[in-house]
Amino acid sequence: MTNFNKNDIFEVDVIDLTHEGAGVVKIDGYPFFVENALPSERIKMRVLKTGKKFGFGKVDTYLTTSPHRVTDINLDYLRTGIADFGHLDYGEQLKFKRKQIVELLSKTARKADFPVAETIPSPDVTKYRNKASIPVRAVNGVLETGFFRKHSHALVPVEDFFIQQPEIDEVVVFARDLLRKCGLKAYNEVENTGFMRNIVVRRAHATGEIMVIFVTRKVAFFKVDNVLNALTTQFPAIKSIMQNVNTTTGNAIFGSDWQVLYGQDFITDVMLGHKYEISAPSFYQVNTKAAEILYTKAIEFADLQPSDIVIDAYSGIGTIGLSLAQQVAHVYGVEVVATAVENARRNAEVNAITNATYVTGKAETVMADWLSEGIKPDVIVVDPPRKGLDEAFIKSAVHVGARSIVYISCNAATFARDVVRFEELGYALEKVQPVDLFPQTHHVELVALLQRVK
Repeated sequence: MTNFNKNDIFEVDVIDLTHEGAGVVKIDGYPFFVENALPSERIKMRVLKTGKKFGFGKVDTYLTTSPHRVTDINLDYLRTGIADFGHLDYGEQLKFKRKQIVELLSKTARKADFPVAETIPSPDVTKYRNKASIPVRAVNGVLETGFFRKHSHALVPVEDFFIQQPEIDEVVVFARDLLRKCGLKAYNEVENTGFMRNIVVRRAHATGEIMVIFVTRKVAFFKVDNVLNALTTQFPAIKSIMQNVNTTTGNAIFGSDWQVLYGQDFITDVMLGHKYEISAPSFYQVNTKAAEILYTKAIEFADLQPSDIVIDAYSGIGTIGLSLAQQVAHVYGVEVVATAVENARRNAEVNAITNATYVTGKAETVMADWLSEGIKPDVIVVDPPRKGLDEAFIKSAVHVGARSIVYISCNAATFARDVVRFEELGYALEKVQPVDLFPQTHHVELVALLQRVK
């Protein structure tokens, strides 16, 4: 292997992208990952850091550039990971996301030639996010909002987030200025001091209703009335202002202590013709228009019959289960977040859906209980978090013997791992459809169909 020293410069070709959007180059078989470098580009690369198996470099000079490069991108979006694919043409982003899934199925699930469908594009490729979680920190002694530089906790001040609904950006900037004016202190995570940790804003795509959540280190909120009055006067669409108190020193955004400062504890949106009340801690897809495409595809894959019993595992506020309830005999939803279950029950009521039951608990435990009561599903829909499915859930899902499992995933790596277990236990992967819910970023969502082998 070549000996590398910091600041050495090499002339190299970029041969690939990592799943997080860094360019890959190899020198004598040794890989370097290079920010803001695209396949087919030739660059002069400066060595930043080396390890046993790989190193990091940066572009010193572009000798040739990719025809798919987007040049008018604010580089802060790449440095922070807000839009880590923002320098790549959107059509190429879609191809790369499909390629990720193809490669993971080949490597992890030994499915080298599986016919993964072309990625369905998002209707909006910028300004689509309906939720923002913005850290608040002091930069040069001044309270700032923005985003952390990749692999660090150094805040880069940002006002226009590029992928968020612009109304959300306006609320964040106004709130930042208000906090400064009121003399409120930004959180310091090293010393665990200061007051304001995060500003979280949700905005309903269909109704325009806004929820603002102030995540604070302690309860006492200095000048809270001034903050509430100014915010609600400036933005009449605000229907809810919440405070979440997080006293921990970890990376989790929310603590367990919630209170309503203004209005109600939810906002209302519409998806696939149904109304949904969304509470502060509940999961709701961040790209509403693309989520409608994703859920429509999931319902199509399920091939529902009027007599079907459907279990909606990880049911959240009921968006998937209630979207298909009118086509089946009954939907049973299970979710660990109690407030989301309350939302789901209320959402069933609001939409006059009477054949949906929602309970709080772990899906594998609740499914076993339902089976003992004689409730046997024909279809199971799962939409787990990034860590994928627990082994206990997979065994429980197989044990109840549904004909189909519709798997929605936001992490192709854990999805591919779970496919292996389902196939070992008697289910076959039939279809995989990527849907781009996260344009300009490396994330991709997919929906897949697994069917019980007769």
